[in-house]
Amino acid sequence: MKIDDIARLAGVSKSAVSLAFNNKPGVSEETKQHILKIAEEHEYKPRTMKTNKEFSKNYNVIRFVACKNTDIVTEHYDSLPFFNELIHHITNQVREHGNTLIFSSFDSHSLEEELSALEKDHPSSGVLLLGTNLTSEDIYSIQSIHSNIVILDTCFEHIDASFVSINNYLGGYQAGQYLIQLGHKKIGYVQSSTRILNFKKRKEGFMAALEEHNLSIENGLTFDLNPLLVMSQDSFKAAIHELGELPSALFCENDYMAISVIKTFQDMNIRVPEQISVMGFDNIHEAKVISPELTTIHVKKDILAQTAVKLLMERLNNNQEHHTQVLVNTEVIERKSCLASE
Repeated sequence: MKIDDIARLAGVSKSAVSLAFNNKPGVSEETKQHILKIAEEHEYKPRTMKTNKEFSKNYNVIRFVACKNTDIVTEHYDSLPFFNELIHHITNQVREHGNTLIFSSFDSHSLEEELSALEKDHPSSGVLLLGTNLTSEDIYSIQSIHSNIVILDTCFEHIDASFVSINNYLGGYQAGQYLIQLGHKKIGYVQSSTRILNFKKRKEGFMAALEEHNLSIENGLTFDLNPLLVMSQDSFKAAIHELGELPSALFCENDYMAISVIKTFQDMNIRVPEQISVMGFDNIHEAKVISPELTTIHVKKDILAQTAVKLLMERLNNNQEHHTQVLVNTEVIERKSCLASE
């Protein structure tokens, strides 16, 4: 029996079978288990797979867990630029430590139940949990499942757990200071229509910078956008049409929204940055491709990954029981989408 036969019996592509056998993202947990079950039923054992017993001889098995929803961490979250880059760095860091990384993703409503069942059947040494879209209640619910968990891309200060996150407050503050230093006073704010802790912290930091200079966001200059669409958005276009006068600058809570804003302005023949400056947050690859190139807040995805894996390894190798919360600082990346205000 060959991999083609497994694909045919499972009703999936060869690439999906390969992803399942190698524990890589790109197929759902349900599909992966379906493929593995068929392989087991037909006594097919690919060379790339090792049993848990084989793993335990030489490696720690680290499980990367994502909790999917329709708003932020979608079914194909790993193809989105921010998460794709973060996963790339995590994979490299885990391998550098001589360990094996496996990927698991669950629906948000069944995270606790599915993770608990999976850890019971296929235990891992440690868990790297993508916390981007998780609530504090979600974190509390899964703490008892595993003793070695490091949570990435969010941080709840009131929870005694190990977190590694962006310093979102600082990033928002830096964005506000940057636009103010360029002389902007009438500044608009583009926020995600889906509110998560990261976005709330960015807004808090941005507003703090404005308040230091006795500035605020005028009524009508806060806009809600889909946080993952990278295209001209009609609702934003309609909101801009209703304005009597454009703000001189807009800060967007992530680069996807900033690129959408620029594309919308292009449709409306509004020139960026000559008529309005636009600033983003995250510094994804597309920020350097859009025209004009996007001024943004740089998130150090490599440092996030390195710090999270290091924390987890310290817990595993040194039997550390205390928890640590780490915020990775950000910085402004100047490109061409912002100009000084006259």
